[in-house]
Amino acid sequence: PYQTNLLRDGVRRYLQLPADQTVLILHAKVAQKSYGNEKRFFCPPPCVYLRGPGWRLKQEQIKGFRVCGYMGLDSMGSSLMETQKLSFEEQPDAKGFSCAKALYISDTDKRKHFRLVLKLFFSNGQEIGTFHSKLIKVISKPSQKKQSLKNTDLCISSGSKISLFNRLRSQTVSTRYLSVEGGAFIASARQWAAFTLHLADEHCTRSEFPLREGYIRYGSVVQLICTATGITLPPLIIRKVTKQYAMLDVDEPISQLHKCAFQFQGSDHMYLCLSTEKVIQFQASPCPKEANRELLNDGSCWTIIGTEMVEYTFSESLACVREPVSPMPLITALQLTGGGDVAMLEVQGECFHTHLKVWFGDVEAETMYRSPKSLVCVVPDVSAFGSDWRWLRYPITVPLLLIRDDGLIYSSSFTFTYTPE
Repeated sequence: PYQTNLLRDGVRRYLQLPADQTVLILHAKVAQKSYGNEKRFFCPPPCVYLRGPGWRLKQEQIKGFRVCGYMGLDSMGSSLMETQKLSFEEQPDAKGFSCAKALYISDTDKRKHFRLVLKLFFSNGQEIGTFHSKLIKVISKPSQKKQSLKNTDLCISSGSKISLFNRLRSQTVSTRYLSVEGGAFIASARQWAAFTLHLADEHCTRSEFPLREGYIRYGSVVQLICTATGITLPPLIIRKVTKQYAMLDVDEPISQLHKCAFQFQGSDHMYLCLSTEKVIQFQASPCPKEANRELLNDGSCWTIIGTEMVEYTFSESLACVREPVSPMPLITALQLTGGGDVAMLEVQGECFHTHLKVWFGDVEAETMYRSPKSLVCVVPDVSAFGSDWRWLRYPITVPLLLIRDDGLIYSSSFTFTYTPE
C-alpha cells in the first residue's frame, strides 16, 4: 500500500505538471536509391527534436549529462555499420535538435520499404531507448512519366505534409530548405520545416479558405501552412517545372521529388523564390513563342517531397529507470464493454507487454495483458474520483496513462469519460 500511495502521489504531481520527454522524428516518405559508389543522401535529412520539460529535470538528476544518439536503417542483419552519430544542440523551442545528414540506401539493399532506427543514450552510457520512424518507400529516381492516380503512394494528397528544397546547379552543398524562423519564411541550409499542403477553393477570399480533399494536381490553388508555427503563405498556384520553365497548361497529379514552382495567385507572373537565405518574389518572363510557359530563375524551382512525423512521449519523473524506455507502447483505440458495476475497457495498440498497467488519471486499474496489441482493464468505480459524484449530475473526464512497473509514465491522447446514468 505504501508503494501504491507513493506512486499515486507521484502520478497526481505528474498530472498537475506533466514533466514529459518527447522524441520527435521528422523524415521524408520516399528515399532515392544510391547506385554503385555514389551516395544519394536522404533529402531532406531525417531530423530529431527533443522537446518537453522532462529533459531538463533529467539533466538535474544526472549532473552534466548530454543526450547523444545514433541513427541508421533497420537492417536485415544487425550490423551497426551505416549508423550516424548525432550530437544535439539546444534551440529556443527544443531541448535538443540534430539531423542525420549522411544516411543513404545502397542498391545492394533490395527492400522496397525500410524504417529509420534511432538509439538514444545519456553521455554517461545509460541507454534511453530505441525509436523507429514510419515506413519509407525506396524509389530509383523521380518518376518522369505522368502519374496515374493508380500509383497513389507517389501522389501527394491534400492535407498531407511536405518539404520543399532548392538545389542550385544540382550541387548537394547548395541545398536550401523552405523553413520558418522568427515568424518569417526563410531558406535555410540547416533546418527544414514540414508544411501541410491544402487544396484551396479558387473562388473565395483569403480569410475563408474551405479546404478540399483529393490529390493535388498542377494548376491547383494551394495553401502552404507550417506545421510547427501555423504560419501560412498567400494562396499559390502550383506549376510543373520543365528545364527552368513553368508549364501553365499542365494539370496532371504531382509526384514525389518533382520540380515545381509556386505562382502567387492573382499576381503578375510572380513566383516564390529564394535569394541566399531570404525568400522573395521573382517575376517570370513570358515566352514570346510559347504562351503556355514562363521562364524562371534557379531560385524559384523547388523540389517537393512528402514527409512524416512520429512522436514518442514518456516521463521518467517518478521512475528510477534502469531499463530503456522502449519498446514504446502506443494506444490506438479503446473498446468499452459492459457498464454499471462491471465495465471493462479494452485498450488496443502496439508494443504492449506484461509490465504495463492502465491508469485512469491517478487511479490504477486492474489490468490483464492479452497480447502485444491488447490490454484489458476493469474500469475503476467513479467514486474513486470524488465520493459525492453519485449525487452530482455532470460528466467527469480523466486522462488515460500507461505506467510501467518501475514508475515510467507513457502519456496518451486518450481520455475516459464517466457520464451520469
